[in-house]
Amino acid sequence: MPLVNPGAEPPTLSIVIPMLNEAAGIEAALTPLQPLRETGVEIIVVDGGSQDSSIQIATPLADRVLSSTPGRARQMNLGAEHARSSALLFLHADTRLPEGAINLITQALKTNAWGRFDIHLEGKSRWLPIVSRMMNLRSRLSGIATGDHGMFLRRETFDAVGGFPDQPLMEDIALSKRLKALSSPACLRTKVISSGRRWDQFGAWRTIRLMWRLRYRYWRGVSATQLAKEYRNAR
Repeated sequence: MPLVNPGAEPPTLSIVIPMLNEAAGIEAALTPLQPLRETGVEIIVVDGGSQDSSIQIATPLADRVLSSTPGRARQMNLGAEHARSSALLFLHADTRLPEGAINLITQALKTNAWGRFDIHLEGKSRWLPIVSRMMNLRSRLSGIATGDHGMFLRRETFDAVGGFPDQPLMEDIALSKRLKALSSPACLRTKVISSGRRWDQFGAWRTIRLMWRLRYRYWRGVSATQLAKEYRNAR
């Protein structure tokens, strides 16, 4: 892990990427981000206990690789704790940024405390374009974003809402609700590209039904811990 120069200028943006057993894809995820490091963007990868070679692969491609107890919320909170920028972007390991993403985030955060991109799911299922449009429309109407959308926000805003709640599922929705209480999100129509492997593996409509059922039950007050168990069993 490269040493941070205490006298160096703070990065323009800190990208926090949670990781767990991503040896097959983490190099492909981090390689396109390397030019951004040269422009002052900080890349922080937070591992949740990988049993493969994820850490070894990620280390030369990130400014920091941190180890955390398992749980995406915990991993992202730890990454944010170590981030040096006043702007944060939480990016899933299977999500790629569009061209010009950093400038879009910078401009959006001048007028909005937080925001997200539209999403394009990439995979084999012919239903993925429809799923992508549904996700974007739902997010735009509700003001709720998921981690797949590439959520970004001001550091002061993240601190003000207490970061991600420490729960095993729906942490992105819970954070969105906290943020929404402060301000509406910037909903950028430029798309991140995210893997549709979940829909390909388990079937598009089966996955849609499962996610809507879990979100409905979460809205009705079922605990995230219980829903995480149901999610694992359904898979």
